[in-house]
Amino acid sequence: MNRYVTELIGTFFLVFTIGMTAVSGSTAAPLAIGATLMAMVYMGGHISGAHYNPAVTLCVLMRGEMATADVVPYMAAQLLGAMLAAATVFLLTGATFAPSPSAGGLEAVVAEALGTFALALVVLHVATAESTKGNSYFGVAIGVTVVGGAYTVGGFSGGAFNPAVGIGPTLTDVVAGGGSLGDLWLYIVGPFAGGAAAVPVFRLQTGGSAN
Repeated sequence: MNRYVTELIGTFFLVFTIGMTAVSGSTAAPLAIGATLMAMVYMGGHISGAHYNPAVTLCVLMRGEMATADVVPYMAAQLLGAMLAAATVFLLTGATFAPSPSAGGLEAVVAEALGTFALALVVLHVATAESTKGNSYFGVAIGVTVVGGAYTVGGFSGGAFNPAVGIGPTLTDVVAGGGSLGDLWLYIVGPFAGGAAAVPVFRLQTGGSAN
């Protein structure tokens, strides 16, 4: 249970930061989001692995680093954390938020897949590889990857790279803000495809070993 609570807390603060910076229109949003993710990874990495992202959970499962029985509880905790965060932003500000693309659907889903691929590949190398076991930089690497992705394609695809970031805020926006589910598929298909694609590439890079 402690792992699931940790996943909920980490995802909550990640999505809460996304929401508050989106509502305020902060130009430093990618830095705030990356810093929060970094802090939450260090907070929960030793407990749950600090996924905070169903696409990361999928790639860690495919890597063979977690039990199948944990997948549904992990993803449920992440989605619950995201929905609670979006609801909290609404309660505090009276505003809803949700990722949305400025590009067409195909271009946006490819951008989401690429951003998540980069994130998942970094996670696999810094948090699951035997050769980097016990390193102190895993949180920095993961947080900086999200910052880079957000600055690169955030204005293009919405820069979610995380199905929980897509689902939680979008559902809250539909219920409380009259939003639409029309773009939700982008933030499910793209991140899951990118996360899954990272696993064979990681194995190719490491020669199929755990290193």
